[in-house]
Formats: sequence, structure tokens, C-alpha cells
Amino acid sequence: MESIKNDRQFVHYPEVREGPSVPYQNETQSIPVFRGTPLAIGAAVIHSVGFVQSLFWRNAGFDVVREIPQLRDYAPRYDPTVIPVRDSKRAATAELPPSPASRKSSAGYYTSADYHALYRSGKLTPTAVVEALLPLIRRDVRPPGKHSVAFVETQAERIRAAAEASTRRYKQGQPLGPLDGVPIAVKDEVHVEGYRRTLGSNLDFKGGFEGTSWCVQKWEEAGAIIIGKTTMHELGLDTTNNNPNYGTPRNPHNQSYYCGGSSGGSGYAVGAGLVPIALGADGGGSIRIPSSFCGIWGLKPSHGRVSGFPTASLAPTVGVYGPMAASIDDLALAYRLMAAPAPATKDPVSATFPDPMSSISSTHHQSPRSKTIGIVPSWIDRRATRYTIVDIAIPYLPEGQRAHVLTIMAEIASGLKPAQIGALTAPNKVLVSMGMWQITAQDLIAAQRLRNLLMSHLGHLFHQYPGLLILTPTTPIPGWRIESETDLARGVSDGKASVRNMEYVWLANFSGCPAISCPAGYTGGDKGRHVPIGVMAMGEWGTEEDLIAFARDGEAILDLPGNRPSKSDRPDGESTGLKIPDGDGCLWEDVIAKATAVGSS
Repeated sequence: MESIKNDRQFVHYPEVREGPSVPYQNETQSIPVFRGTPLAIGAAVIHSVGFVQSLFWRNAGFDVVREIPQLRDYAPRYDPTVIPVRDSKRAATAELPPSPASRKSSAGYYTSADYHALYRSGKLTPTAVVEALLPLIRRDVRPPGKHSVAFVETQAERIRAAAEASTRRYKQGQPLGPLDGVPIAVKDEVHVEGYRRTLGSNLDFKGGFEGTSWCVQKWEEAGAIIIGKTTMHELGLDTTNNNPNYGTPRNPHNQSYYCGGSSGGSGYAVGAGLVPIALGADGGGSIRIPSSFCGIWGLKPSHGRVSGFPTASLAPTVGVYGPMAASIDDLALAYRLMAAPAPATKDPVSATFPDPMSSISSTHHQSPRSKTIGIVPSWIDRRATRYTIVDIAIPYLPEGQRAHVLTIMAEIASGLKPAQIGALTAPNKVLVSMGMWQITAQDLIAAQRLRNLLMSHLGHLFHQYPGLLILTPTTPIPGWRIESETDLARGVSDGKASVRNMEYVWLANFSGCPAISCPAGYTGGDKGRHVPIGVMAMGEWGTEEDLIAFARDGEAILDLPGNRPSKSDRPDGESTGLKIPDGDGCLWEDVIAKATAVGSS
């Protein structure tokens, strides 16, 4: 345990140690794009021919990690979990978290507060809401629902039973809280009783467990209604959410673009207005990238804070579960509920974290902390507030990204059997084959030494600048365009674009730090239609509440209640203002209007 300048204490805090001063050098990787028939043939060859695997591995530059000379001075660190300790000096009467706010305008997204208020008034019921939603999202009916491509599975009778129970509670004047009866969606990666767990594949990952993951259970105990499990990029191994197995949802704001992944189905469900809150999983930006692409908020919590008991992420040392939402209030509420510590008998790591809903949490309601925004100029160059802005440096960022990628590939490959690779889509045959047969012990240990180096340097920065938030774009690319229908049917392998898309998000996963993606406006997309863009902040371990406060500040700064995006808003074609998709080619459902019609019929 180590105490740092701001008097907060931690377990497993890294050594506070400034890393080496090295220039930022990010060379373009030589990774060819494969699609269609060449992809199918190439995947088969790479899967079966070791020499070709080795060639691709070297061209991608993964061998540079082991060549970093300073790594011999750092021990490998395999687990990035850093746990903030409760501050017993806090008063038990400290202010509790605020309740979610209602919809801000007729052009804005609905929030859980809108549903809750209508239920309490008797103008709407949870039953009417799910009866309005089910025809839109079911894929087990003919014709399938308009938005069913975003859902792997929807258990209609379970949903109806949960809605009826919630409706009774409201009629009796005894709702469970602000989430009671609110529709939510859950990524296929977690366990939900009565549902399959496929991770976007044609394989079974339930492992014999028939219950519900702890983090989802907390939402259900608050009365939320799970309307289905959402699609994801197969095994979470890319950032578009292209999935030939179940179909690929298109961006609600612009159907020529992907939703982002791997939590793209959850991003779609929120971005299209179907639910105000969804659960995502993030091993390499898989919450934050679709949140950026779909114009919503997404929070990647500190590593180990949110329990997925009985199973961890498929990439256990980089992956976490977290919320995605159409409002910062709902993001905060969803996080505070799902991050309740699990019992030590189920998840001893989660059990050690402070409860976000506790008024004595050391991460919440402290005396005002200094607020510092850190910018890495060379990182950002690739592409008026209460905050102090400072230039910072982080060594070995390109090399660290490669170390993160080879770690996640090794971890996912270790969770599969060689015989299962044949059941994967062509792009993932390539990635899993390389993860299974090309990553050596020397590579993996070097990557974990680099993890320790980076975490120690981040500890140095957080020590030097208490309250530091490291600010970047969420992704350096303005959306990811769908090139062809063939790509949707057969998949596509574009490693260069995938690595570029993850350029800013990976560090939070590799180091275990929390990070938040906030809507930052829109930029010009295909055929004159706009696509959302996001800005991201990464904080010290355990500072989720600081990130939420930053997002609240940014909501006002970015003028999110402003006009709908249009090219005339800005001379460069970009605009701010988080608003529901509008016009031809945009997908958004007024669920409350549809539910009101159902309830009155």
C-alpha cells in the first residue's frame, strides 16, 4: 500500500517512477487489407502455414517490444488492478449522488428519469414499453424487427414477466427506484439467465453457468428490464462490430458507417433510442469507440472494479465491463449500481473496492481537488474552464500499443481450443491463429515488463499532477465507413485501420486506469450526412467520479443542448450538439410515443 500526495491510499499502486525520455515514433505498419474471396483464402493459409503467420507477425511490428532496452529494469506486471482504499475519515452524511435528469428538449434522448416520471404518473407502464419494443427488436419472428440486427437474442416471455412485475410495483406505489421498469440492453459477452452466451460467434461460452453476471444482477435488482442481448464483434477482436454471424447494425446517425465495436450492438441500442442505458465490455476501447461513433457516453471503469462473476472478460488482464448511456446522469447511475462490490466469496477483487454508492467512498465527494488536463502533444499531433492544462510525455506509446495487442491476442487465444478456430469468421481465424502460435514467452513477458514501465510512469504523472486527466480524442478517425455489402456478408480484415482506431484507447486497458468517452459533436460523413465524434479523458485508478464530473463540465462546454447538427453550423462542416438522429438514412425510435400508443389502444 502506498500513500500519495493527495492523501488517498491504494493497494497495488505501481512504483512511482518516471519513465525514460524517448521520442515519439509511430511508423506505419505494413498490414494488407483482405476482403471477400482473398480474405477467405488468406485466412485458411495463415491459419495453417506457420511461415506465413510469422511473416504477418513481423510486418505488424510486434517484435519491437522485446527490443526495448530499458525493460530489463522492470519486473513483469501481469495484473493492472490498483485498488483505492476507503477513507474512514469521511462523514457518513456526505452528499449522495444526484438523481438522473429528465430529457432536456424535444430533440434530445429520453433518460431513465423520463420513464420513471411517466410510470409514477400512471401515463405509461413498463408493460406498454416492452410491448412497443418487442416488435422492433425480435429476430425470432417473421419478418424480424426493424432493429433486430443489433440483438443476438430476445426472450419475450421473460421480458413481459419483468415488465408486469414492475407495472404492479408502480400501481402499488412501491417502485424499486429510478431504474425500475426502464428498458436496458446487455452485451452478449456477459451471462444473463435464460440467454445464450456466444461472444458474437457460433460457439458456446456459457461454461455450464445458468445464472446472471453480478454487474447485470445489480441492474435487475434495481428493477431495470433487460430487453435482450446485443450483438458484438466476434470474440471482441476488432472495432467495427462487423459480424457475418448475426448481422451488422449500421450507425444510427449514418447508415453508411459502422457503429464501432466490439460493443456495437449496445452502442446502436442506445444511439437509436431503444434504451437509455446498455452494458458494454472494453478490452481495447470496445465501450469507448462505439460510444464515440454513436454519439453517446461510455465509461471504462478501473480494472477489477466491476464484477462479471462468474466469469471475467475473455481478455482478463485488459478487459472490463461498463455502462453506455445517452445521458451523463444515466451513465453515472448505471455505473454506481453495477460497480457495487461483489461478495468476497464470489469475486475477492471486486469485494475490495469501495462501493460507489457509499457516502464514505474515498473516490467520491472529497474536498475539491485540483483539476489538471494533460496533453501529449506528439500523440495528439498525429491528427476555457476551471482546468489547468499541462503538456506531459508518456514513453513508448506505439510500442505499448503493440504490447497491449499481443497481450489481448494471447489471452483470447488461450481461452479457445485449436479445433474451435475453424468455427470462427475468416478475420478472426487470422488473429487467433497468430495469437495461439506466434506469441512467444519472450514476447509476452516483455509486454508485461512494458506494462509495468507505463504504469509506473503514469503513477509518476498522477503524483506530479494530483487530479490529472489525460485528454485525447476517443479515436483519431471520423467514423469507419462500410465499404461494401460483401464486407458485411463475409467480414473484412483491415489491421492497419484497426490499430489506428485504437491508438488512444488502449492505454487505459493496459494500465487498468478508468476512462470516459464524451460526445464532442459531429463531423461530415458520407453523402453529406454527419457522424458523431467523441473526446476521451483517462484518470488515475479509482477516479471514476472525477471522470463523471469532467463529463458534466464538458456537457455545458460543448453546448450539447444546442441545435441539430448541420453543415451550416460550422464553416468546416463540423458541428456540436448531441441530438437524436434526423432525416433520411438515420435510425431513431420514439419509444415513449410508441408505448403511449400501445397503452391507449
